[in-house]
Amino acid sequence: MDRFEAVTTGGVETPAIIMKDVALVKGVKEKSSQHTSDIITKVQDFQDDPEFFSFCTHSKLKPYIRSFCGSNFRSIHTMLINKPPDLGSGTSRHPLHQDLYYFPLQPPERIVAAWVAMETINRENGCLSVLPGSHLGTLRPHGYPKWEGGVNYLYHGITSDIDLDQRVFLHMEQGDCVFFHPLLIHGSGRNSSGRFRKAISCHFASGDLTHFALEEAQKSLLEESLTNALKNANMTCKDMSEEFKFKLYCYFWKLKSRQISGEETEQWKLDDDIVL
Repeated sequence: MDRFEAVTTGGVETPAIIMKDVALVKGVKEKSSQHTSDIITKVQDFQDDPEFFSFCTHSKLKPYIRSFCGSNFRSIHTMLINKPPDLGSGTSRHPLHQDLYYFPLQPPERIVAAWVAMETINRENGCLSVLPGSHLGTLRPHGYPKWEGGVNYLYHGITSDIDLDQRVFLHMEQGDCVFFHPLLIHGSGRNSSGRFRKAISCHFASGDLTHFALEEAQKSLLEESLTNALKNANMTCKDMSEEFKFKLYCYFWKLKSRQISGEETEQWKLDDDIVL
């Protein structure tokens, strides 16, 4: 918690990605007195920040990760979530989705998320909601929800029908951890508590994953993700072949992955022919 506060208030720098809520950013522009730390909603891809990353290598997590991924495993995605109080527009919500939608990795049975509450998390401040048994299904089509108040970047949700009555809400206390499959349908509601709520998570994958692949439902995400990633380098993926786009997308996922247990296998090594 101290590290997060130091980073978001500008006390220390981090190589991680700092993300902001669209409604809160607008609020800061309208109220110049508001502190910029009040708009930060995530510290993402913190694999190169030793203090944040110590969560992913915690000894209490490893036995559970091994039961899902085997003895050879690595982190593939990291984030500390600072879910903001909702300003009425609904942008604090995270639509129901499946994490596999974001990962170009197979098979899903060797991937698992560890999601830990950093404080009491309940319906009031926007706890996780899940659809039990949905991990036995297939990857659903995703897209941006049509919310009047707007939606944050890459907060895609399932576009096919979902029986909302089947949701289970996960009330958690500080230190509680939930592990879930990348096909499990889950999301979170509005934070109506008037204050930020925090959780930290890491997705782990077997170091022996059979292959990198994208299903049809993921291809529009690839285009959007690459466009945004290359924008800061004044580059575009417009003239790239589909084969190279996929290779580059996988390259970015390899860049933020870190070996935790076992030996790195050949498929996780960075491609020598990718030069940006």
